[in-house]
Amino acid sequence: MEFSKSHVRDYTDEAEILKVLGHPIRLKIAAGLCTKECNVKNIWECLGLPQATVSQHLAILKSRGVITGKREGTEVRYSVTNPLVKKIIKALG
Repeated sequence: MEFSKSHVRDYTDEAEILKVLGHPIRLKIAAGLCTKECNVKNIWECLGLPQATVSQHLAILKSRGVITGKREGTEVRYSVTNPLVKKIIKALG
């Protein structure tokens, strides 16, 4: 097959997601949230990281559309709703 412009797909969205998931902590958070929604306390306890560190990574993931947060009373429960992220995490299996 010849390499031509008509056969090249635009991978802009995938590249942006991969940049965000390129940090090990963010990748761990996203992988965990693909299977179960959690609040920030559950995440930092599970990862053994300071709450501030986890919150910073959650903010980045949320701002880039990797995760969403759903308020339940005083806490926010996070989950991965982006199908591309789920596909990437599954491929890493």
